[in-house]
Amino acid sequence: MAEFCNKDNTKLNPQSSSNLAKLLSQLINKTPTAGYYATSAGTGTNQLHGLAQCRGDVTPKECSSCITDAADQITARCPGRPDARIWYDYCFLRYSKDNFVGKLDNSYALFFYNLGGLVDEIRSQAVKLRSKGIGKGETKLSPFLTIYALVQCTRDLAAIDCAQCLAIAVGNFPNFCNNKKGCRALYDGCYVRYELYPFFFPLKSANSSIAAASEATSMVAVIRS
Repeated sequence: MAEFCNKDNTKLNPQSSSNLAKLLSQLINKTPTAGYYATSAGTGTNQLHGLAQCRGDVTPKECSSCITDAADQITARCPGRPDARIWYDYCFLRYSKDNFVGKLDNSYALFFYNLGGLVDEIRSQAVKLRSKGIGKGETKLSPFLTIYALVQCTRDLAAIDCAQCLAIAVGNFPNFCNNKKGCRALYDGCYVRYELYPFFFPLKSANSSIAAASEATSMVAVIRS
């Protein structure tokens, strides 16, 4: 889990805080059905916009659990903030006073990495309409070594913006993930991850879930352009 809170001098007033509670409730209730939901709550200067999306390979039950926890944690970790976002392995949630829905935003990024290289051939899958923003695959590097990769865009983005977000994310991997065995780039509009073990569903083996559950992230870099 990781979060970003826009720590400017602005604070939510009581009416905005009430709208945030309504917004998060809608995201919790509506997101699991389709794995994605964007909405707003309130009017005028107190209006808040929100978006939540689950990883395309998780079940509605897992999606519901993830979004519920994300909504709880984002208010605890970013109290009173008018702009915040939180990333989990299974979901992403964001809200802001500015209407960001449908707009490409690469101003902030988190890079998680431990060790290895990157395969980016699956980006073309994510921009296709029927894919719902997700692309995943695997490539054998040797008879004994396979690399697994997954990319996903938030479903409010147009195909061209999805492609641009993924291109920027993958383009930054050599700077932050060079010679690493696994790496994750978390942007507001897209998510890119690769590992040397299966981490997306369906898992290839029983040992994969153990590896995924016990993985440790060694470092985090926050990038602002």
